[in-house]
Amino acid sequence: MRSGSSIWVVPITKNSTSKESVPMPSAEALQLMLDKMALHELVQNYCRAVDRRDYALLESVYHPDSIDDHSPMFKGSGPEFVRWVPSSVERFELTQHVITSASFVVDGTIAEGECFIVAYHLRKREPQRETIAHGRYLDRYEKRDGVWRILYRKIIYDWSEVRPYDKELFAKISRGSAKASPDENDPLYTELKLFKRGVR
Repeated sequence: MRSGSSIWVVPITKNSTSKESVPMPSAEALQLMLDKMALHELVQNYCRAVDRRDYALLESVYHPDSIDDHSPMFKGSGPEFVRWVPSSVERFELTQHVITSASFVVDGTIAEGECFIVAYHLRKREPQRETIAHGRYLDRYEKRDGVWRILYRKIIYDWSEVRPYDKELFAKISRGSAKASPDENDPLYTELKLFKRGVR
C-alpha cells in the first residue's frame, strides 16, 4: 500500500461477534498507521539524541549505509555524521531541535518524509547569541528486519534568525524551574524514569 499524508479510504468489514456492523480497518491500513507512527518516533528520536548528546541513540536512527547531507557544514555517511556531531555542538550551551510538522509517504518497506524543523542554538562564548534555523529535512527511510531507519537525509534551509541572548530576562522567567542540560544530567532523566539513554 502506498499512501501519503492525504486522507485514505479504510475498507469496511463486519465484526462477526457483534450484532451490528462495525467499521474495521484492513490489515494494510493498520500496518500503514503503525509504519507512520514508527517514522514519527524515529524523527523525534533524532532530535532528542542531538539535544541530549545521546550518540548511541543518534547512531540507531541511521542505517550503516545511509547518507546525511547537512551542506555546507557536513556531507557524508550517517555513521560519519554521528561522529561529526559532537564537535559541531560543543560550542553551544544548549540546542533544541523541534519537528513542527511531518508528512510521510510509505510504500512497503521504503518511505519518504518531509519534516519541518526549527533548530535553536545558544552559543557558549560571550557575547552569547541565539541562532534559530528554520527549514526541512527531506528524508528517505527503509525498514529492515522490521525496523525503520534513515537511509538519506538532506536539510533545506528556508530562513534563519540571529539575536542577542538576554541572560537576565531568562533568569527571571526560569527562576525556580529545573535547569536544562545537554547531557545525561537533564531533568528528562531525573524526573522521568522510563526514558533511558541509547534506547529507541
